[in-house]
Amino acid sequence: MAETSIEPQFFDSFDGTRLAWREMGQGRDLLLIHGYFSNAEVNWIRYGHAERIAAKGFRVIMPDLRAHGDSAKPHDAASYPPDVLMHDQFALIAHLGLGEYDLAGYSLGARTSARMMANGANPRRIVFAGMGLSGMTDTAGRGEHFRHVLNNLGTFERGSPGFMTEAFLKTTKGDPKALIRILDTFVDTPRATLAAIQQPVLALTGEDDDDNGSSADLADLIPNGRLAVIPGNHMSAVTKREMGEEVAAFLSE
Repeated sequence: MAETSIEPQFFDSFDGTRLAWREMGQGRDLLLIHGYFSNAEVNWIRYGHAERIAAKGFRVIMPDLRAHGDSAKPHDAASYPPDVLMHDQFALIAHLGLGEYDLAGYSLGARTSARMMANGANPRRIVFAGMGLSGMTDTAGRGEHFRHVLNNLGTFERGSPGFMTEAFLKTTKGDPKALIRILDTFVDTPRATLAAIQQPVLALTGEDDDDNGSSADLADLIPNGRLAVIPGNHMSAVTKREMGEEVAAFLSE
């Protein structure tokens, strides 16, 4: 595992919520967004992905999403309007004064990236990892497994999907009351919006990952989309060195 001692930096988002991000490397700016229940350290730093990307000449900017990691974890519903994660990322881009940048995300981070594209983001290249087409276009009910786990902590049989999800929550020291609010912020991205993306896009998925629809269908829909498949399922793919290697190679083209 890679070094995980990068200190967070903080900024106030559009609504005053205090959010954290970490950085590694120098060069072209990359906004790299983690998945649900996770954080920048676990998703991108621990397994060496950020280091591999930074080595290719990138300044890797890794936010902790609202309700995750070192970012604020408010419990009130008013702090979680639809598309709040998208608005937070635009606030970070403004705070850092980013001009040209690349955009990549895993799972919830990929869905957030799609929402950014639907609302005017203009990155040079995009990576949608751990997220298929239907996971972006049809978000209704997508978080019900997590909602069930968060509402029934401590009741799952060892080895069951619920048990494994709760174990990951404990690993990341997640706040259940804040995390469950995130599930109410999802917004569908229309097929037509995705089909209108002109930038090069990498749809990256684990070979056994079927959690969020088909990444192949997503790659096929986007004019300059391509598919890359790496070992693992939705949980384990982020531990594979191929994750960082594929992102770094694509962004370096």
